[in-house]
Amino acid sequence: MQVGTGKSVLNGIAIGKLKIYKKKDTAISTAPVADTAAELERFEAARQKAIEQQTALYEKALAEAGEDIAEVFNIHAMMLDDDDFVDAIKEIINGQHKCAEYAVKTAGDNQAAVFAAMDDPYLQARSADVIDIAQAILDILQGVDNATLQGTEPSILVAEDLAPSETVRMDKSLLLGFITREGSSNSHTAILARSMNIPALIQCKDIQDDWDGKMAVVDGYNACVYVDPTPDLLKSLKKRQQEDQKKQALLQELKGKPNTTLDGKTINVFANIGGMGDVGAVQQNGAGGVGLIATAFIGLPMVADMLILLGGGAAVIAIALVVIWLAIWLFIRMVIGWVRLLVRLGKRWCRKEIAA
Repeated sequence: MQVGTGKSVLNGIAIGKLKIYKKKDTAISTAPVADTAAELERFEAARQKAIEQQTALYEKALAEAGEDIAEVFNIHAMMLDDDDFVDAIKEIINGQHKCAEYAVKTAGDNQAAVFAAMDDPYLQARSADVIDIAQAILDILQGVDNATLQGTEPSILVAEDLAPSETVRMDKSLLLGFITREGSSNSHTAILARSMNIPALIQCKDIQDDWDGKMAVVDGYNACVYVDPTPDLLKSLKKRQQEDQKKQALLQELKGKPNTTLDGKTINVFANIGGMGDVGAVQQNGAGGVGLIATAFIGLPMVADMLILLGGGAAVIAIALVVIWLAIWLFIRMVIGWVRLLVRLGKRWCRKEIAA
């Protein structure tokens, strides 16, 4: 038995065969092109088709995960219309005489790197969204269709990483769970997994190519995966999975119903969360709101943001004080100037009177 560890996205159990989800490597030419106008047309056609795909993904996510999660794909469509992103691609095509594929890949990587370098974990995770929309255009330009990579049997997918669009496109009846080597708990893929109740393990550095086809259990409670588990362990985890399924079925029956006792008293049922990444699960499971945020787990990024805000506020106050001091100083100088002028005028008047 092999044990891989990582970071759990959802407290749940997934049992099934592993399937390596590996996208085809497609070469991108770096050679200069003669007809840049044709490359611009190819890019524009692919961009418009990618926007249409995001609209279709929005509709699919709306049905499977709810409006708040589906909104991700509306944002993706807007990102595909972003002037900075589009202009950067056109500049590479026109200025460097490169093909559309090269321009899209380069511009996407550059923008993703900007987000990845940010201090805030939520903004860092947005780099995956930039890569996702760039890859959508690339797939259209290269005629790539990754729909067949999932296979035709229920399985636990194993991948380097999964984009939000890839997660939504998958047949949920065949997706038992997934394991990725990369990823972030703040990523839209992780939020989608929680909303759709898919057990997932991210940042698992123990992934091996020979896992393909082997029986495994993703244990979200202990943030690990058991590859070729022992019969006793498999039996124990199957029992835990059945208990979870019963609880989930009961939750689905009660979700949306008023929280009212037999004597007519209404009780608010709120959720405890560890950060913004848990909000999707709160909405998906029908909680009335958030009762407690475990600030101890929010971590240093929030503290850093607070310090930045405090520092910015202190800077504004300091600048305001300097401006006020300068205004007072100028006012005093002006008053002193007027006093001196009046004194001089007074002296002249006195001399004239004495002379008279």
